Amino acid sequence: MPEHSTQSPEEQSSEEPRGEMGFFDHLEELRKRLLWAAVGLVLGCIISGIFIGTLMDEVLLKPATMFNLKLQNLRPFGQAFLYFKLSFVIGIIISFPFTLYQLWLFVAPGLYEHEQSWARRITFFTSLCFATGVAFAYFVMIPGMLSFAAGFGSKAIENNFDVNEYFGFMTTTLLAAGLIFELPMITYVLTRVGMVTPKLMRKYRRHAIIVSLIVAAVLTPSPDPVNQLIFAIPLWVLYEISIVISQFALKKQAEAQKKA
Repeated sequence: MPEHSTQSPEEQSSEEPRGEMGFFDHLEELRKRLLWAAVGLVLGCIISGIFIGTLMDEVLLKPATMFNLKLQNLRPFGQAFLYFKLSFVIGIIISFPFTLYQLWLFVAPGLYEHEQSWARRITFFTSLCFATGVAFAYFVMIPGMLSFAAGFGSKAIENNFDVNEYFGFMTTTLLAAGLIFELPMITYVLTRVGMVTPKLMRKYRRHAIIVSLIVAAVLTPSPDPVNQLIFAIPLWVLYEISIVISQFALKKQAEAQKKA
């Protein structure tokens, strides 16, 4: 005869995923979260559009004025389209935490109660890592790159930069750095699902150092090894932080299994 469970209904429900939904319910929930994410993006674009003049003069153009770069607009209505594109990119950055929150709301019904607690923290720390990467790119990477670009070459050749190329470089660098700084949180998630372990990451530590140097050499236009180390060291530090976070995630997972 089948054995009857000795757990109370409350205990059983806490160990099962919440909110069982069918396929079409999932599609409806996904549509709802995508709609809210789109609303957040629109609001972010509106906010950035309202303050785009201040953001342009006080933030985005500040690195150019710091190194006396001469920017040129060579297209009719080029500045109007440029302001629109920048409002959209800044809107993405502003709405990024809200988009992550909507993603969490979508996956939350399928998570166990103890998983929902760390999923909330992931949303916060993922946004924090992204913001840290953007700040690092703005205050460290971009000034170093522009300093090299402004001083390199013959004095007989005047460096005039296309404003679209300048802002394309700015936005690409900011977004790329923000995504690279997500490495610790990606490691946390991969550890929780069993794809990464601290032992595995320690095994490939030397490889990570080499990859950090290669990435720094690619991203840094200057051949100066000092500037390359300025970019390589944070990448290596991110890897070491990821090892610690992986160890922490493994410990938390073991504690959760003991309580189950």
